[in-house]
Amino acid sequence: MIEAEKGAYEHILYERDDKVARVTMNRPKKRNALSLDHMRELTGCFRGIGEDKGISVVVLAGEGPGFCAGHDLSEMLGRDPDFYRHTFDVCCELMDAIREIPQPVIARVHGIATAAGCQLAATCDLVVASEEASFATPGVKIGLFCSTPMVALSRAVGQKKAMEMLLTGDLVPAEEALRIGLVNKVVPAGDLDGAVDILTEKIAEASSLVVGVGKEAFYKQSEMPTEQAYAYTKEVMSFNATFADAQEGMCAFIEKRKPEWQGR
Repeated sequence: MIEAEKGAYEHILYERDDKVARVTMNRPKKRNALSLDHMRELTGCFRGIGEDKGISVVVLAGEGPGFCAGHDLSEMLGRDPDFYRHTFDVCCELMDAIREIPQPVIARVHGIATAAGCQLAATCDLVVASEEASFATPGVKIGLFCSTPMVALSRAVGQKKAMEMLLTGDLVPAEEALRIGLVNKVVPAGDLDGAVDILTEKIAEASSLVVGVGKEAFYKQSEMPTEQAYAYTKEVMSFNATFADAQEGMCAFIEKRKPEWQGR
C-alpha cells in the first residue's frame, strides 16, 4: 500500500481503479504550484506506484483552474544558493521518478502548464489536453530562465520551437502544442476524461511487465547513437522474447485468442 492510499498526503489526491492509478495535484488556489512539500509528495507517490505490479498505467491531473503553474515562487524569494540548488534537486528527482517507474504516465492537462508545470507535462510519457489548455516556459519574463524545464521541453519538441518558447515565454495553445509534438491528443473539455480513459484502457490491455521493459528501453536508446541503440535494443528484445508473456502473446496471436498475461 503506497502512502497516498493511507490518506497521508496534504497536496495530492490518489485514486486507484483496478490497474489505473490517478494522481491529482490538489493545490487549486495556487494553480498546483510545486512547493517543496508538494514535489516530495509527488515523488513519493510515483515511486510507490512504481513498486506496485498491479498498476499498469498512471494519470497525472491537476485540481482547479490549471494543471500546474510551475514552482511556488512564494518559497523562492530572498533565499541563498543552497536553497535554490536543493529546490531544483527535488524537482529533478520528481522528473526522474516519472521517467523511471515502469508504468506509462499520462498527463491530463486542462488549463495552463507553465514553467516547471510545462516541464512536468513534457516529462510524462503521454499528454492529453483540452482545447483550453496552454503551455509556456515564461521564466525569462521574471528574470529566471527556464533552464531545467528546457531539458524535458527540448526533448519533446524541435530545437527551434523550444528556443522560441524559452526566449519569448509566450503561451502555446493546445492545438499548436499538438502540432509541435508536445501533446498527443487535443479534445473538447467535456471529452477530456473520456480520451484519457481510452488511452489507459489500451495500455492496460498489454502485459505490464513488457510495457515496463519497453518504456525503460525507449528512453535509454533515445540518448544513444543509432548503431549503439540497435545493439542495445536487440539485446532487450531478445531477452523480452524469453518472457512467458511474450510466448503467450505469440501463441494467442497464432491461435486467434486473447492473451492471458502472467506478468513474467
